[in-house]
Amino acid sequence: MRIANVDGRPTIVTEAGGIDVERTSGGRFPADPAAIYARWAEFREWARTVDPATTPGVPIDEATLGAPSPRPAQVFAIGLNYGAHALEAGYDIPEVPITFTKFPTCITGPHGDLPIPGNSVDWEVELVAVVGTTATHVSVDDAWRHIAGLTVGQDYSERRVQSLGQSPQFSLGKSFPRFGPTGPWLVTIDEFDNLDDLALECTVNGELMQSGRTRDMIVSVPGIVSRLSAVCTLLPGDLIFTGTPEGVGSGRTPPVFLRPGDEVVSTIERIGAIRQRCVAAEGSPALGAV
Repeated sequence: MRIANVDGRPTIVTEAGGIDVERTSGGRFPADPAAIYARWAEFREWARTVDPATTPGVPIDEATLGAPSPRPAQVFAIGLNYGAHALEAGYDIPEVPITFTKFPTCITGPHGDLPIPGNSVDWEVELVAVVGTTATHVSVDDAWRHIAGLTVGQDYSERRVQSLGQSPQFSLGKSFPRFGPTGPWLVTIDEFDNLDDLALECTVNGELMQSGRTRDMIVSVPGIVSRLSAVCTLLPGDLIFTGTPEGVGSGRTPPVFLRPGDEVVSTIERIGAIRQRCVAAEGSPALGAV
């Protein structure tokens, strides 16, 4: 099952188009994509009863797509979770991947403009897990039961801001406006033959920059959920960016960063693709060192 945010309305995606959740359910579920996660089990069971043969879909304009989970209470991100990426970043392969946050205000839909606030903006294609049920002290074996589905994400990073100060400023450098695009929709976990081995790639202006497989994660999605839930209560609708493979711009010689006019396309097998067009950010950066 694929669930999209179409013009601010939760929508079941079928081969024939989109089925509006609020209208089809007779108001049982509201016209708010964020609201379905608090009732995920109920929503999932109802959605399985919707028959596309008797409830035909309407065409979806991808320009109207928003983030599948538009208002997450928490956005977790995992750094250095692919060994080759850790090495290209100049680190030893970590025993425990770095955990940080992206502030929720950076979360946006799958397509559109990406304001470039400085000269060191980098790309990182990532598999993103969306939490479906509250999770605390979850075991690895039980972790997938707490995930509503998977989507594509880009963890854009302003590397200069990320490295300001005496210790890294990961969360700040990765939370500029629109630095957290996700989509094009959420795909429920029953749609995948192998949840732990998905191909992901990123192109810039048509040139392949990243190509990897999620089987190369140091810590798998269930392992991440278990680690996070041992400390934090994970809430329905929360996002977990699970790390990026090698091929980022800062790891190249010489480094390559995004400029206005560039186009970034990020794709994950069995989910789809998201696309951003880089534009100059309006106004002056908040930090003079950007």
